[in-house]
Amino acid sequence: MNWPGIRAIFHHEMSRFFRTIMQSLLSPVISTVLYFVVFGAAIGGRIQSVDGVPYGAFIVPGLMMLTVLQQSVSNASFGIYFPKFSGTIFEYLVSPVGWIEVTMGFVGAAATKAILIALVILLTSFYFVGVHILHPFWMLAFLFLTSLGFSLLGFIIGLWAKSFEQLQIVPMMVITPLVFLGGAFYSASMLPPFWEAVAKLNPVLYLVSGFRWAFFGLADVPVGVSLIAVCVMIAVCMAIIRWIFATGWRLRE
Repeated sequence: MNWPGIRAIFHHEMSRFFRTIMQSLLSPVISTVLYFVVFGAAIGGRIQSVDGVPYGAFIVPGLMMLTVLQQSVSNASFGIYFPKFSGTIFEYLVSPVGWIEVTMGFVGAAATKAILIALVILLTSFYFVGVHILHPFWMLAFLFLTSLGFSLLGFIIGLWAKSFEQLQIVPMMVITPLVFLGGAFYSASMLPPFWEAVAKLNPVLYLVSGFRWAFFGLADVPVGVSLIAVCVMIAVCMAIIRWIFATGWRLRE
């Protein structure tokens, strides 16, 4: 394992984040405030609580998960796409680092950025509502695993994309709708039986459910299933990335 190579890629990606840290943090904070105003105040006025949890606090895990998924995918996809766009990807391919080191460097940086922003969202939420984390360890575990899984997905999207337009298709047209339909702002148990069954076909529901359980002990699906789902996602993404680097698909075009 080439640890200096991993460290170099990681530091390069993180330095870009810290150069624009105000813009990187300000946007999600403003979005969180708007979500609290719209969902917490407007809808919260009609829905006082969900399973005994005040609605304003109930949506905090969903807001964090929405941010984590968006930031993980966008940071990882742009991080690897830009070297492809500029042609510097060949420097990685001929350097003494393998696919695992390149992946760890880019994905590790993207996941770290997403986790930092999610924690800022959590701190911001304390200003609006009182949030008690029932299982802090599992909250951090789900946060880490989800950031890792969707950073790997973003890495694949960055390798697949041939243009900046393609780079934005999956986050805008797939990820965000899945989060909104995955119980980020409501419990699947609040839906009619048919739509509850449909909602459980959404993989994001399992991630949001496990994350919310870490906060309040409430879950739409068994926590073990949520944990297995994110671990399977990580394993599948790693297998796809390994295949891409082994075959050179979209790397040498």
